[in-house]
Amino acid sequence: MFLKDYLLGVISSLLLIICVMVSVAFLTLLERKVLGYIQIRKGPNKVGFMGLLQPFSDAVKLFSKEQCYPLLSNYIFYFFSPIFSLFLSLLLWMCMPYLIKLHSFDLGIIFFFSVISMGVYAVMVAGWSSNSNYALLGGLRAVAQTISYEVSLVLILLSLVFLIGDFNFLSFMNFQEYSWFLIFSFPLAMMWFVSCLAETNRTPFDFAEGESELVSGFNVEYSSGGFALIFLAEYSSILFMSMLFCVVFLGGDIYNLLFFLKLSFISFMFIWVRGTLPRFRYDKLMYLAWKKFLPVSLNYLFFFVGLKIFFLSLLF
Repeated sequence: MFLKDYLLGVISSLLLIICVMVSVAFLTLLERKVLGYIQIRKGPNKVGFMGLLQPFSDAVKLFSKEQCYPLLSNYIFYFFSPIFSLFLSLLLWMCMPYLIKLHSFDLGIIFFFSVISMGVYAVMVAGWSSNSNYALLGGLRAVAQTISYEVSLVLILLSLVFLIGDFNFLSFMNFQEYSWFLIFSFPLAMMWFVSCLAETNRTPFDFAEGESELVSGFNVEYSSGGFALIFLAEYSSILFMSMLFCVVFLGGDIYNLLFFLKLSFISFMFIWVRGTLPRFRYDKLMYLAWKKFLPVSLNYLFFFVGLKIFFLSLLF
């Protein structure tokens, strides 16, 4: 009996990872298409019908190219940091609120914070091990940025955890049966979205890969397979953050087709922001995190704690 349960968990995890990888492929295609139309051009439209096979041809090209590495790099760390980065972004998906116990465990939110905080090390090691000044600067920026915005992410989610009184993502589904959390905590939802942009190093917060001043940031020395893995990790994280936004703020009914439409729309918003906004200045990024988001999210946290205590006192 236990063996069958174990096999079910393993097979469902593999299916989930395969589906995420295919989704990442088509998310890159969507991004190139949307950016193309925003900039009044076509985007990929030659390989396959309307460019549908473009992501797969890109994958074949990247993984079949020769892997070259700098002679002065710390080779072991340089080689394994993209693999570690992709592993962490796929490990995040293990706390997706399925109804089988492998995924929807009771401390899913703690697991999410633990894994996402490890992602800093992958970027930092990738920047340091390349032994390039540009890569190191990109890595340092990414570490400071990610740590800063993790604080606001934790406080925003903690506010809602106090409200529902549980660390399981499934509880968000139960509590939003009649009303979405987005309706009465709209500022929190917007702050969460902006923090997700900063956490996944996306425009307008893509300082780790600031092409104009850092060539290509922490991944400047990576080519072929290593670059592809870093790319996959970034887009997998975008999809996961979109999924989490839907679970936490938009009802979270994962067994409904509407959930996946909402997920697609949030992913589209990541791309929309990239096509619309210019890059922030770095000091403004830190100012936004520590002087704007931190006080607001702390105030919301105290408000929700007070609200919970008030309702509990009414009950007892």
